[in-house]
Amino acid sequence: MVQRKEYLDLLKKWKDEDVIKVVTGIRRCGKSTLLKMYQAYLKEQGITEDCIIYINFEELEYEELLDYRMLYDYVKERLHPEKMTYVFLDEIQRVEDFQKAVDSLHVKSNVDIYITGSNAYLLSGELATLLSGRYIEINMLPLSFKEFCELKGAGDNDALFAEYMKHGGFPYVAQLDGETDKVNMYLEGIYNTIIVKDIEDRQRRKESDPNKRKINDISLLRNISKFLAGSVGSPISIKSIADYINSSGRKVSQNTVDDYVQALVEPYVFYPVERYDVLGKQLLKKNQKMYIVDLGIRSHLLARQWYDLGFSLENIIFLELIRRGYAVNIGKVDATEIDFVARKNDDVFYYQVTASMVEEATFEREITPLKNINDNHPKTILTLDRFTLGNYDGIKVVNAVDWLLDK
Repeated sequence: MVQRKEYLDLLKKWKDEDVIKVVTGIRRCGKSTLLKMYQAYLKEQGITEDCIIYINFEELEYEELLDYRMLYDYVKERLHPEKMTYVFLDEIQRVEDFQKAVDSLHVKSNVDIYITGSNAYLLSGELATLLSGRYIEINMLPLSFKEFCELKGAGDNDALFAEYMKHGGFPYVAQLDGETDKVNMYLEGIYNTIIVKDIEDRQRRKESDPNKRKINDISLLRNISKFLAGSVGSPISIKSIADYINSSGRKVSQNTVDDYVQALVEPYVFYPVERYDVLGKQLLKKNQKMYIVDLGIRSHLLARQWYDLGFSLENIIFLELIRRGYAVNIGKVDATEIDFVARKNDDVFYYQVTASMVEEATFEREITPLKNINDNHPKTILTLDRFTLGNYDGIKVVNAVDWLLDK
């Protein structure tokens, strides 16, 4: 079992703080395992079993606790009267009006609450209002390449990276030894679970939220998800998606497309990224990009013969920047583009991503936008080739695999 050190360190950092710890992320990315790792850490610190309450709402024995009042009563009866009690509520979005139980437990003394969820609406609407300023979110992703290598053990890094690009980083996938048939079957199960369960949850929310349109056309949802997977790294708009669907012979409105795209963003299948005018210092609303949470899911969605190295690498770098805590935008510099503008606190970093810099035309295309930025923030080009590495007037060209491994 690989230690999810970055996420575990964040939970340790926030231990006993008077905020609710909310761990979000796509199904099967390791949220439940993270909670168990953290509980093991608590026990190492001397926390006794009677001070830990763990409920996984996907387990049948807790079905009666899907009622928020019963959940509240169940936890309340088990709180330690004198010591801090650590309460873990896993996949809590299955509990209708769960925010009422969570808020009531949070206001009690000596209660440290940790919740997980596989859908972004966990922190939308009433919960965000009710718990405003009283929670922190930790968005969890599948394994990074570095974690993937740790789980795999010693091996050729380039060969491992090829496997990682093809099969992705879901923790269980990494244990299947690259057996393509097994990997495909497992990924299909994850994807179908997301589609079925989250649509079910969304239909239920429709009853209380008139602003939510129903998602009842699975075929359309799958078509849009394939379009987004095939468009990773390319600017898209709701109109361009609608035009693509309409060109196939069926009619769909932009409003419907927008709602179906949100249905894929909410369960963390896709991450939208806005464009940023580097010189004008403003966000641009048109032609955002979408990146997929895991390249294994992308391989599953697209035809087997479909493959591109550059956009796949770009997707991996985007996810890694998110893991490292950066806020990420696509950069626009006049008529040229910077793949990523990454910010953390007051620090800004510019990144270009390309499979190879060997061709002179590619070299100039990638380095020119960085040269056009007249500031002193670090500028880096990440590539898979090892022939062009170096420093070019302050612009570093770095091997992407080494960068992912922190070398």
